[in-house]
Amino acid sequence: MVNIRLLPRPLRLTKIDPAVAGISQKRLVFYIGDPAMKLSIAKPDVRLTHINDVPVAENPNTLQALGYAKLSGQVTDASGNLLNNYNGKLSATVYDKPLERETLANDGVQLAGQVIKLNFETLGQVIFRGQATVTNGQFEFDFIVPRDIGIPVGAGKVSFYATDTNITSDKTGSSFDINVGGINENAAQDNIGPIINLYMNDENFVTGGITNESPTLLAKLQDDNGINTSSGIGHDIVAILDGDVANPFILNNYYQADVDDFQNGTVSYPLRDLEPGLHTLNLKAWDVYNNSSTAEIEFMVFNQDEVLKIDNVLNYPNPFVNYTEFWFNHNSSTPLDVSVQIFTVSGKLVRTLNGQTMGGTKSVSALSKDIVWDGRDDFGEKIGKGVYVYRLKVRSNSLNKEVEKVEKLVILQ
Repeated sequence: MVNIRLLPRPLRLTKIDPAVAGISQKRLVFYIGDPAMKLSIAKPDVRLTHINDVPVAENPNTLQALGYAKLSGQVTDASGNLLNNYNGKLSATVYDKPLERETLANDGVQLAGQVIKLNFETLGQVIFRGQATVTNGQFEFDFIVPRDIGIPVGAGKVSFYATDTNITSDKTGSSFDINVGGINENAAQDNIGPIINLYMNDENFVTGGITNESPTLLAKLQDDNGINTSSGIGHDIVAILDGDVANPFILNNYYQADVDDFQNGTVSYPLRDLEPGLHTLNLKAWDVYNNSSTAEIEFMVFNQDEVLKIDNVLNYPNPFVNYTEFWFNHNSSTPLDVSVQIFTVSGKLVRTLNGQTMGGTKSVSALSKDIVWDGRDDFGEKIGKGVYVYRLKVRSNSLNKEVEKVEKLVILQ
């Protein structure tokens, strides 16, 4: 290991001193950061106190494959005192026993004619990654241990990160007071794979809809015994894009169980720079019993620099009595100005509604439903029942492009 000592002034000197700014070592300062800047590091401590309601100091319990586990703990100050005014959310990751690994020797370094390979130890596979509510400094969460853990009993690890509601104090902690191994011989039977629902960007997406070139895959997973993320051979959460099985996306690390609910969770994975056109994505996931399920979604990528596209234009509910929302899909990652004009069938304009879609990132929702109409005209008067025509117009100021579509709606009274 190389020890690097940073003097108080290097960042300033790399910018203004020609004797320093012109040498390659200046990159060290930019890569490592400003030595005068205080790092934002969470403070201790989050502690594991009980496993299956038994204090860890006297706990005989081992997390067995297919066994039920409940972990409880506390958020404390530096002296170990419970912070009973700490309320927020905890993220927890439970690891299997450490793994012995070997370097790939792909740097070509040799000693006495032999390629050098080094042994090192890493954290074990992730058994569970989830979230829990912290109330008055205390928390608990539960899960079913995956079948794919290493059977020999040994010391695993649980890692904690907590944030409070007021965003004033992040806490971190870990514990090795946890044994993992063996198998629960009395585990209940389970032969049903998880339920998988796929979306692009948000849960309003309908398969076949449109996205921009860098959408976010959302996979909502549900299983009574939980989702397997322990990377057993052939049991990863895997996505295949456009049938390219040679380049799968392994998504175990992108799965997060819901808060206080190990049976439900979400995979959120950003796709980038997709080619315009129709794409198909297949996802396969396993529960902790190694039952699998698959799901498929289709989506159309439009290059927003070439065309501004809207489709699935509708209002819901339709017919309606008191209100209706105007829905449409779009392929823009920047805000769009939206105008809805409502006409009688004879062509008289009765109401104009204006709004704007959200924007600013590549992964914004591809669906807008923000414009709501209460069935009144521009003067606030309730209009009569019957059939009306509306024209939805969408404009992108950044592209200087505009599209529109005409549809019908019905008012009931």
